[in-house]
Amino acid sequence: MAVSDHVDLDGFIAGVRRRNPGQAEFVQAVREVAQDIFEFIADKEQYHRHQILRRIAEPDRVISFRVCWEDDKGEIRVQRGWRVQNSNAIGPYKGGIRFHPSVTESVLKFLAFEQTFKNSLTGLPMGGAKGGANFNPRGKSGHEVMRFCQSFMTELYRHVGADVDVPAGDIGVGGREIGFMFGQYKRITNQFTGVLTGKGLEYGGSLIRTEATGYGAVHFLDNMLELAGQAIPGKRAVVSGSGNVALHAAEKFVELGGTVLTLSDSDGFIHDPAGIDQARIDWVKALKGERRGRIQDYVKEFTGATFHAGGRPWSVPCDVALPCATQNELTGADAKLLVANGCIAVAEGANMPTDLDGVHVFRTAKTIFAPGKAANAGGVSVSGLEMSQNSARIAWKEEDLRKMLIDIMRGIHDRCVEHGAVAGGKYVDYVRGANIAGFKKVADAMLAFGVV
Repeated sequence: MAVSDHVDLDGFIAGVRRRNPGQAEFVQAVREVAQDIFEFIADKEQYHRHQILRRIAEPDRVISFRVCWEDDKGEIRVQRGWRVQNSNAIGPYKGGIRFHPSVTESVLKFLAFEQTFKNSLTGLPMGGAKGGANFNPRGKSGHEVMRFCQSFMTELYRHVGADVDVPAGDIGVGGREIGFMFGQYKRITNQFTGVLTGKGLEYGGSLIRTEATGYGAVHFLDNMLELAGQAIPGKRAVVSGSGNVALHAAEKFVELGGTVLTLSDSDGFIHDPAGIDQARIDWVKALKGERRGRIQDYVKEFTGATFHAGGRPWSVPCDVALPCATQNELTGADAKLLVANGCIAVAEGANMPTDLDGVHVFRTAKTIFAPGKAANAGGVSVSGLEMSQNSARIAWKEEDLRKMLIDIMRGIHDRCVEHGAVAGGKYVDYVRGANIAGFKKVADAMLAFGVV
């Protein structure tokens, strides 16, 4: 087949949409990658002949299962669980487990697809996967969460393993949930292996895993600003979210000399013109941790701050934006507002928080923009390091892990620059760079395996 005879981008996406009806999030994720990959592979016949992009956009398998559990009232509850194993071309499947009412097969397929490229960018031997359930931990007792996690793992255990698929935490799944699932896996299999990451330090977890995603996003931002002749000290940031990623991104940004103006949750956002310093970040950690409170409580504690019900923080003038909440939280209209208000850089702490219109606005405006598959890869990087520690039965020091995280994020940045530098190197299209660099490693491994 001649290169000119290959299907065009729109035809390819039409096929993806036809094969995945009603899965808008997954189709969006594939389009975002494919629009760059099509240009890259235009003159590379081997990728066309072996249908590499088509194969990556078709998960190896999607496992769906029923999760039955009993609540504290003795009533039987039924949820649906999934594990999407997208690609193990470069290593065991790796990706988080998410418990949230918004979880669907489409959402998990998009996350697993993104995870494939993200894990490739880290340079570590990890494939891409994602899993979860439409279970809402909010408002549930500890015993109810335990019973659900045990039931979930009773179904999942047969599909995971230290050399097969290594899940981690995600939205709604923290150290407590990982502990419950690990205990159930050990109970069923009678094996103590590194089947999950994000574990407690007492039973094989890694230092700085909790901080890694948020810290990594800011390290990546720091690398981008440095290349552009800028620096974090003195910069003002708007941050969305108030979970693990958002709070640690805020923490690292403040540590490096910046000022954080906002945090948010599903109720709205708070704006603190005085800046959310480390003491206030610690207060929010306690609010969202032991007390499981809402972000609007912040304004009762700190004078001068305001709460904006139902809103998102993108209208607040800033230098830097760190979307760290959830997918498609930053729209094209939001992106235009950020650009108009002087925002020069955006680093995605969440997975695909900017919709396609927003990405287009940032790329057109030449805003320094880091997609999640690059900027938020710090979490899975330290998960990969946890896997290595489990395999070797060792534990590295925190200082060593912090340095490894900085080095990994620098390596991801440099790989993005290699494939994303345009306009004579004066501007880096990090979206293009991340997509191509992530694709190439997976694609070349797939070519080596033949048709499998």
